[in-house]
Amino acid sequence: MNIAFIAHDAKKELMVQFCIAYSGILSKHHLCATGTTGKMISDSTGLKVQKFLGGGQGGSQQVAARIACNEIDMLMFFRDPMSPKSQSPSDTNILRLCDMHSIPLATNIATAEVLIHGLDRGDLEWRNILNPHM
Repeated sequence: MNIAFIAHDAKKELMVQFCIAYSGILSKHHLCATGTTGKMISDSTGLKVQKFLGGGQGGSQQVAARIACNEIDMLMFFRDPMSPKSQSPSDTNILRLCDMHSIPLATNIATAEVLIHGLDRGDLEWRNILNPHM
C-alpha cells in the first residue's frame, strides 16, 4: 500500500516516534512524505521514504495530487490544532480529497494507531480491490 505522511512542525517528532514504533509494519509498504517530515522519518528509522517538497513549498499539494489520482491508500496527517496552519486551504483540500476518495486518514496519534493495527491485520485490503493497479 502507498502511505503518505504529513506533519505540522509541532507534530513532527511525534510522527517520527510513531514511525519508529511501527517501522516493522511500515517497512512492508511504499512510503512518501513532505520534505522535512520524510527526511526525519527516514533518518530516524532507516525506512525508504519518497520525499516531496516541503509542505509550504508545494509538498502538501504533491500529496494532494496523488490522493486526487487515487495513488495514496492511507494518509497520516498529524495536525497541530493550535496552529493557524491547520486551517489553511491546502490542509482543508487534503481532508476533502481523502473524503472524496475514501482514503483512510489519521490526523492524530490515536487514529494513526488504529489504522496501523488495521493495516497489519489486513483490514484495509479493500484498497487493493478498489485500486488494483497499485
